[in-house]
Amino acid sequence: MIERTGKLNQDEIVCKILIIYHSQTGNTERMARAVAEGARAIEQTEVVLKRAGETTLEDLLNADGLAFGTPENFGYMSGMMKDFFDRTYNAAQDKVFRKPYVVFISAGNDGTGALSSIERIALGYKFKKVYDPVISKGKLTEDSLEKCRELGGVLAGGCEAGIY
Repeated sequence: MIERTGKLNQDEIVCKILIIYHSQTGNTERMARAVAEGARAIEQTEVVLKRAGETTLEDLLNADGLAFGTPENFGYMSGMMKDFFDRTYNAAQDKVFRKPYVVFISAGNDGTGALSSIERIALGYKFKKVYDPVISKGKLTEDSLEKCRELGGVLAGGCEAGIY
């Protein structure tokens, strides 16, 4: 699924946020949509919401800010999220230095394994972590979705303001 949100002309866009996620049960997708909602609330921001398996190197390079969303699978990120990183890592080297990113995780346990694996890979890309991750443990709650909206707003707001 590829979803572009916002009705901006290319001239009006200051910041482009790419939300990359994988979801099997729908929880991580709901979190991704909440992140998109928060980012969309910032004027002059284009939001692109894509499943990890459909996201390309070009998508990565054209984004001003990144949000990575994954379920926790066996204490690790999803295989499709890892596949995205594997497909883009080498070609992205030296082209994404300090690109801001945030993480959101739907966890059955504590989510720390999935988070640490994404953060370790992000160091290799030389991305810049700009906000604390959202980890929803167990059943997805409205509180977790609100934190995802905040995550998206902070990412988009910092990009739009030129902070990152």
